[in-house]
Amino acid sequence: MTSCDFLIIGGGIAGASAAFELAAFGSVVLVERESQPGYHSTGRSAALYTETYGNQAIRALTVGSRAFYDGVARAGFSEHPVLTPRGVLLIGRDDQRAALDHAFQAGSVLTPSVRVLTAAETLRMAPMLRPDYVAGAVWEPDAMDMDVHAIHHGYLRGLRARGGRIATDAELLGLTRRDGLWHTETRAGSYSAPWVVNAAGAWADTVAALAGLAPIGLVPKRRTAITFDPVFDPERTSPGQAGMPHWPMVCDVDETFYFKPEGGRLLASPADETPSEPCDAQAEELDVALTVDRIERACLFSIRRISHRWAGLRTFAPDKTPVVGPDSRSEGFFWLAGQGGYGIQTAPAMARTAAGLLTSGKIPEDLTALGVSAEDLAPGRLRAD
Repeated sequence: MTSCDFLIIGGGIAGASAAFELAAFGSVVLVERESQPGYHSTGRSAALYTETYGNQAIRALTVGSRAFYDGVARAGFSEHPVLTPRGVLLIGRDDQRAALDHAFQAGSVLTPSVRVLTAAETLRMAPMLRPDYVAGAVWEPDAMDMDVHAIHHGYLRGLRARGGRIATDAELLGLTRRDGLWHTETRAGSYSAPWVVNAAGAWADTVAALAGLAPIGLVPKRRTAITFDPVFDPERTSPGQAGMPHWPMVCDVDETFYFKPEGGRLLASPADETPSEPCDAQAEELDVALTVDRIERACLFSIRRISHRWAGLRTFAPDKTPVVGPDSRSEGFFWLAGQGGYGIQTAPAMARTAAGLLTSGKIPEDLTALGVSAEDLAPGRLRAD
């Protein structure tokens, strides 16, 4: 049996980032049920760094992550910057003006650079949109594309550099506590540690059940994505067609669709959130068709051939706020789950929060100054402990 100070269950972005931070304080083993870390949600993310996305807790964790991401190249975490300029437009029809106002008011609290655009200003910035569709937008100029692969592998590489170990094909089979330690059985071997960090994503409630703990109500939800080449009417060429690689990300303010340039094509989604069992998610034809219909209604181009389609699971707590903290019902069991669709943009702050609570019982002061609190993230908020 291998012993360590912190056993991390789950090798996605949540587990990898927390393992990296905790390796500065003690010995760490990260166990991943698949043959490679990040196979499920992390590896299928079309992540955008946006400080206006999500509720107050998410926005605070996102803002608190920016300094890390801005400095990764200088620190040797990555060979190149992991954030590149994109910008995001939250667009709305005339009947969505109230939603646009709400998005601006919420987003400008921590991100003063956001501003409201008129219909004419929106069309100048996004000329691929139909003029009769758009009434206005909220513009976030500092939203960034994220290099998910570089971020995830940077954390894994950093974990190894700090002496941490990674075990793959290590599906969890048993989890019991005795003599002050958690004892785990996996397909890759046995491990013991005083702390177990449950970063198992869609399987986090399943891991809790193996530990004899009640679930906290996490719900995996399927998110569909496609890539395609937009087709413009040759007699009505869009003035923005040639500049497609530099288009901003365009999102419906009520989250019914979004699209952005990706690898020379456009990546799009119906922003679906279909409850699912934990699984290897696959795109369904209805969701693909909805994506095409919603985007063609808003845009001057058509979608005639889909290059690629896939789906991933985004796991949410009932209040859509991550669950980060010790379980009061069992010593040494720590939750790091429910990141939803925000896991990559919040990873640095979330990992530092977890490491702080595990090692000193406190969240770093720069994060508390932004409004990150242990009470808002604690698993006890979701059940009567």
